[in-house]
Amino acid sequence: MSSTPTPPAPTPESSKAPTPQTTPSFLATAGKAIRDLPLLGKIALIALLLILLVVCYIWMGQVTTEDAQVDAHITAVASQVSGYVVALPINDNVDVKAGDVLVQIDPREYKAEVDQAKASFDLSQAEANAAKLQIGLTRGTTTHSTGGAVAQSQSDTADYSMAQTQLERAATANLLQAKAEVAAKRATNERAQADLERYKPLVETNDVSKFQFDAVDAAARVAQSDLAASEQQLVAAEQNVEIAKATLSSSKARVARSQSLLLESRAREQQVPITESTYKSALAGVERAKAVWDQALLNLGYTTIIAPITGQVTQLTVHLGQYVLPGNLLFTLVPLDKVYITANFKETQMAHVHPGQRAKIHVDTYNRDFEGIVDSIAGAAGSRQALLPPQNATGNFIKVVQRLPVKILVNQSQDSRFVLRPGMNVEATIYTR
Repeated sequence: MSSTPTPPAPTPESSKAPTPQTTPSFLATAGKAIRDLPLLGKIALIALLLILLVVCYIWMGQVTTEDAQVDAHITAVASQVSGYVVALPINDNVDVKAGDVLVQIDPREYKAEVDQAKASFDLSQAEANAAKLQIGLTRGTTTHSTGGAVAQSQSDTADYSMAQTQLERAATANLLQAKAEVAAKRATNERAQADLERYKPLVETNDVSKFQFDAVDAAARVAQSDLAASEQQLVAAEQNVEIAKATLSSSKARVARSQSLLLESRAREQQVPITESTYKSALAGVERAKAVWDQALLNLGYTTIIAPITGQVTQLTVHLGQYVLPGNLLFTLVPLDKVYITANFKETQMAHVHPGQRAKIHVDTYNRDFEGIVDSIAGAAGSRQALLPPQNATGNFIKVVQRLPVKILVNQSQDSRFVLRPGMNVEATIYTR
């Protein structure tokens, strides 16, 4: 009969816990498990590790944000002059090209202003020519000798008579100017009175506002007052002609009692700078009239509103027959061929972002990706560009991750179905490697 062997009594050394050197580590166990794998298993494990490494590399080499939208430089078009819209060849949401005529304001009033400004310019030129002629005649009287001979005194008397004749001519020129001014004011008054008569039935039927009628009525009163003032100036000019004639007659009598030839010559020399000053003033009047004429031509050009850029008409607020005022917004133009992406990335994502990097834009509308390139990075965070930037000078401060706007240029598809429009939500991804 066999007996069961008795285990040996535990010794002090064998009763101790196993030391760390004798305990199998996790890495040793994992290594043994890998060594025990078949060849295909080892290959699959290596492939899985490589795929994980590639995914980590790609994920760490890009930044993504959903806080992004399609953007564009939208142009607001407003009227620069007032008037009724007589032509409107566009509709809302239509495509136009730069230079296309979009709105036509009634130009008749502005054409009349151009004609009036042209007449004033011609009148000022005539005044300048008369003043220039006066300078030449005045200088001519000072070229004679100032000798003290009696025979030379007779010659000076004739020169003095010539100067007085020129005084009469100047008065006559003023008379012609006053007549021309009366004619111009009369034409303006007739046009203002005609406008008043035309507006009277319109205000009674409420086709025009009381404010517009009051403005036309005030203009008619001003025109009538200006006509009366110009007629008074004409009467004064006629009186000046008579005075000039009387002065000419009396001057002939005073010549006989004139002073010496030297004093008479000096008096004529002092007349030269006066006539030159008159001529300079007349030239300034010509420039002023030219500026008024140019402004009238500019206002006439403003009656035709053309497209400043190529784009699509949106927010069309004007209609045919509407009375518009300067500064009234008529419509906006959206350049659909020049859109870009404004993506707001967190500041923690911006360490390796710089212009020129490749980007991918996923458009929610079409569920489609577009290629892009980083154009520029904003100079300040979006919160700093707000109307009321945050002030963190108080004791209570909470650190909030800021976002920096990044401008991304996008390559749009030639397919008209995939048009990017400002305001569309997109997801922007920038490849930083």
